[in-house]
Amino acid sequence: MTLIKSISGIRGTIGGPVGQGLTPLDVVRYAAAYGTWALSQSPQNAGRGLIVLGRDARLSGEMVSRLVSATLQGLGLDVVDLGLSTTPTVEMAVPAKKAAGGIILTASHNPKQWNALKLLNHAGEFISEEEGQQVLALAESEAFDFAPVGKLGQYSLDTSFINKHLKAILALPLVDADAIRARNFRVVVDAVNSSGGVVVPQLLEMLGVGIIEKLHCEPTGDFAHNPEPLPENLRDIAKVLEKGSFDLGIVVDPDVDRLALVCENGEMFGEEYTLVAVADYVLRQRGGGNTVSNLSSTRALRDVTERAGGQYSAAAVGEVNVVKMMKQTNAVIGGEGNGGIILPELHYGRDALVGIALFLTHLAKSGLTMTRLRASYPSYHISKNKIELTPDINTDHVLARMEQKYAKQPVNTIDGVKIEFDKEWVHLRKSNTEPIIRIYAESDSNATAEHLAQKIIADIKEIIAVKV
Repeated sequence: MTLIKSISGIRGTIGGPVGQGLTPLDVVRYAAAYGTWALSQSPQNAGRGLIVLGRDARLSGEMVSRLVSATLQGLGLDVVDLGLSTTPTVEMAVPAKKAAGGIILTASHNPKQWNALKLLNHAGEFISEEEGQQVLALAESEAFDFAPVGKLGQYSLDTSFINKHLKAILALPLVDADAIRARNFRVVVDAVNSSGGVVVPQLLEMLGVGIIEKLHCEPTGDFAHNPEPLPENLRDIAKVLEKGSFDLGIVVDPDVDRLALVCENGEMFGEEYTLVAVADYVLRQRGGGNTVSNLSSTRALRDVTERAGGQYSAAAVGEVNVVKMMKQTNAVIGGEGNGGIILPELHYGRDALVGIALFLTHLAKSGLTMTRLRASYPSYHISKNKIELTPDINTDHVLARMEQKYAKQPVNTIDGVKIEFDKEWVHLRKSNTEPIIRIYAESDSNATAEHLAQKIIADIKEIIAVKV
């Protein structure tokens, strides 16, 4: 049983002893802490007593939703429940409802035994590190003041926001449904039996996609495969596309904030290249602009940004950090290399749905196949590794030593240590939950990226051997 308490929310496996899994008592404690924080933080005259709630389709979703709703009502907060929804839909609904905040019940790409409370501020964006610490402190102290019977909050169900979200996407000047309809695309959708199974086909129909083949689109929450949209988990959709009857495959994670694409021959487009392709389209349409991704994302985004005359910036890993950097640099698009697209014109949150609309417009207007479009971008390969350390080893000291060792190279230390070697790079990050250093290396070939990663791992082992 696992319970992970972090600044962005609470996630864990359902069941087990209190404090060791995500039990009903843990759900109530952290919902009460967040509700108490939201009441103290929300601006005056801005929906002070309202929280928006939504969930993905996982098996525990309804139970957790009822617990969270009742707890918030007990604090005197009104709850608008979107029901089965998506993370980006909840993010858009919070400011639309002028709410004090929002809670998304999803463990994202984690397996079905997991669930989580993801926490939003009044702008519909993930709470900051400082705000997250305040929520955790409230949970620890249990400093809750529940409302008397005459001031309990009200509950209402509003299932209209999915449609509002989709209409807002189609209204974007960058989305061209006529161009998509003219291509008469044949698309396969894998939504891992969660919310995307309802929402993605609805979006594709509105965009004028000709043929939609649904794969794992029943929102039962009984995930048909590991829900993280990585190549090793997408064999089913790859087999369908290998037969040659479709133009592309679309894959989303359970809460629909990550987008992976599959080419017409069953090969992976590459989740790192979801953002690259969409950003390329946006930059072309806008005549340039700035972009942001996190430090562990491919250099290809920087290449297409600079080619368009814009400036690329790298943020610390985590959506909240990417959003902060996007606002600072006035970026026209950003996201993360895990298939997360953030279009400020719509909202500041990763949104697979707007990613789908923008990508299909790009593909339609390009006149290319998926494989030819992918080949038009700089080709990089990322080797992802980790090294486990014993609890007595100070990982901060290890990273500091690595920074010193490569001091002659460009080094970025805003999130671990990222070392650049011309167009190659290595990013070292420590885990916040276990004694692990994650090591990502990128080069223009798999072999070189793997060699670079192994060289860095050897350096770390050498540092460890002399005791740090």
